[in-house]
Amino acid sequence: MVTNKNVQQQQQQHRVDVLVPAMVVAAMATPSSPAVKLLRCAIPLALGIAVAVYLVGSATPAVVQSGYLERLFPLPPAAASPSAMGRQKQAPELEQTSAATNSAPSWPVDDGASGGNRTQRAGKVEAAAAGGFVDISDEELMKLAARVAPREAAGAPKVAFLFLTRWDLPMAPLWEKFFEGHRGLYSVYVHTDPAFNGSDPGEASAFHRRTIPSKEVKWGQISMVEAERRLLAHAILDHSNARFVLLSESHVPLFDFPTVYSYLVNSSKVYVESYDLPGATGRGRYKRAMGPLVTVAQWRKGSQWFEMDRRVAGDVVADDVYFPVFRRFCRRNCYADEHYLPTLLSIRHPSRVANRSVTWVDWSHGGPHPARFTRMEVTPDFLRWLRTGAATCDYNGGTTTVCFLFARKFLPNSLTRFLRFAPKVMGFG
Repeated sequence: MVTNKNVQQQQQQHRVDVLVPAMVVAAMATPSSPAVKLLRCAIPLALGIAVAVYLVGSATPAVVQSGYLERLFPLPPAAASPSAMGRQKQAPELEQTSAATNSAPSWPVDDGASGGNRTQRAGKVEAAAAGGFVDISDEELMKLAARVAPREAAGAPKVAFLFLTRWDLPMAPLWEKFFEGHRGLYSVYVHTDPAFNGSDPGEASAFHRRTIPSKEVKWGQISMVEAERRLLAHAILDHSNARFVLLSESHVPLFDFPTVYSYLVNSSKVYVESYDLPGATGRGRYKRAMGPLVTVAQWRKGSQWFEMDRRVAGDVVADDVYFPVFRRFCRRNCYADEHYLPTLLSIRHPSRVANRSVTWVDWSHGGPHPARFTRMEVTPDFLRWLRTGAATCDYNGGTTTVCFLFARKFLPNSLTRFLRFAPKVMGFG
């Protein structure tokens, strides 16, 4: 259907088509006349007017290739809006952050992490709770464990047994008897020399794939405390772990699992030895450079073989105040493993500390190392004395003779004696 508007458009187009060629031909016919000069100036103007008339009268805008008009008539640069300027300034930072994320372990440092990082964090925690281990830097591991520490599982609490070893576990067969039949109430974590390449026990073993990513440990140095915190951090990632006990390759249990479990889970205290000792092996190890954050009056000593609950363990792995001071200054005859935890807990949790260890050790011979026990020294009478005759102590406000749940240092050749006497004296096996 043809409308009046369509007819007008066709007439306008016809006038453009006829007028322009006529003007050009007339100008070319008299090249030297003054009219030629006038026409040469008027032709571009007439062309512009004709095109404008056509475009204004058109019902449908002409389709122009993208960028064509901009190339012919470049527009002046538009003033940038405040939001656009902000985006321009942020772009390089975003690119650097992206590059850093791709080149480093992507673990969020703050609670405002992106959804992707939160998903990765949750995935690593779930993997750890399912029995796997995260292989990240110590700094990241401590931050991760500190976030997870306040969370507790609703089910039965578990006791985490943390084995800090130099090589293998010669007493493993005795521990297998101890753990037998109680799966789901305990967790096992082993820190050993990274150079150790012993074969992993079978799936039925409590130690099957329980070695965490480990680093070299040197006796009497801060690396000992680092290994203890590493064990704690990995164990904290399992929300079911409520109590944490540090053991060595020469440790043995003195009671059956139900007794040990009940003793620890129901305790109102944490078992860390912490006392002030004058003299060369106590205050004499204090370094003045640790002040004023750690004063000589706050300096404490105690056994490294600790037992603690989840709250205190979370505080240990989250400590970024006192541990850096010990790491920097506690060197050269300082023995951080005997002073860091006793000092930290004396400052932060003095009312929670029982000021005793649940591990029996014989220091009666003096010297830097405790006594070691060979095969023939392991007798039923000796084991009974360790269980109920070695000391009296406080437990949940009452007095008891059950003060030690574990003992050390027993040489590997004593294993057969323990396996022989355990059913009769210790109640398992």
